[in-house]
Amino acid sequence: MSLRINDTAPDFEQDSTIGKIKFHDYLGESWGILFSHPKDFTPVCTTELGYMAKLKPEFDKRNTKILGLSVDPVGNHEKWAKDIEETQGAKVNYPLVADSDLKVAKAYDMLPASAGNSSEGRTPADNATVRSVFIVGPDKKIKAMLTYPMSTGRNFDEVLRLLDSCQLTAKHTVATPVNWKQGEDVIIPPSVSDEQAKQKFPGGWKALKPYLRIVPQPR
Repeated sequence: MSLRINDTAPDFEQDSTIGKIKFHDYLGESWGILFSHPKDFTPVCTTELGYMAKLKPEFDKRNTKILGLSVDPVGNHEKWAKDIEETQGAKVNYPLVADSDLKVAKAYDMLPASAGNSSEGRTPADNATVRSVFIVGPDKKIKAMLTYPMSTGRNFDEVLRLLDSCQLTAKHTVATPVNWKQGEDVIIPPSVSDEQAKQKFPGGWKALKPYLRIVPQPR
């Protein structure tokens, strides 16, 4: 079953590097980043996991929990974490979920139901589609999804920017324009009438077109 934005993120209970994790309980009232990997000891993913560890304080500031997932058992994750620390200069400081039975990959539509129920004998190429990032809100709804090929390292600075936008637009009735960064002007969406906008934004706005109204970012 295909997942779409605003669908409830599938719950799961799996082993991880910090013990058994039940996804929805783990998130609690926090936002969440679930990012997946096709197999342990893969080169591009090694760089990603290290960078995410360095970026974790920024996600902490945003009340967001990070959860990595790879299609391998916990024992492999623990060995891989040592390689990541050695080569990337950062200790993995968030849980890595073991998806050795492929349940999470299939629940999140990253692998087909016909993929079987074991990571044994599967190569990274077999799991190439397990390269997604899901941003999940405190309401357990999927707010954004990104999927990359194995050959391209993900841009986690962009994930952080996307999270900022998701959190801002969840709190205020605004939208963010192209290449928006924290602190820059935002857009009043068409769903907000001019009368409603006067109440929400008493300082006024700049209308480039009736449907394109620019306003300073609300705080």
